[in-house]
Amino acid sequence: MARTVNCVKLGREADGLDRPTYPGDLGKRIYQNVSKEAWQGWMGHQTMLINEYRLTPVDPKARKFLEEEMEKYFFGEGSAMPEGFVPQND
Repeated sequence: MARTVNCVKLGREADGLDRPTYPGDLGKRIYQNVSKEAWQGWMGHQTMLINEYRLTPVDPKARKFLEEEMEKYFFGEGSAMPEGFVPQND
């Protein structure tokens, strides 16, 4: 039986994550309050941030930036798009 959560991003009940996807307290909050669908949305947004800002995920400053953006994306005002970003239509 699938685990469901009241997803903070979608604003409705949805399938929850199968396992914690991030360590620490933020990871616990995400596991308890974020759906699989919303997590997939974050993964796409995070990829865009990495590409647009040319981040190296192993760099501690980049990891801190991405963690702050993740918290904003799920629990804050939302993670903003980089200035001048134009999405590609494939």
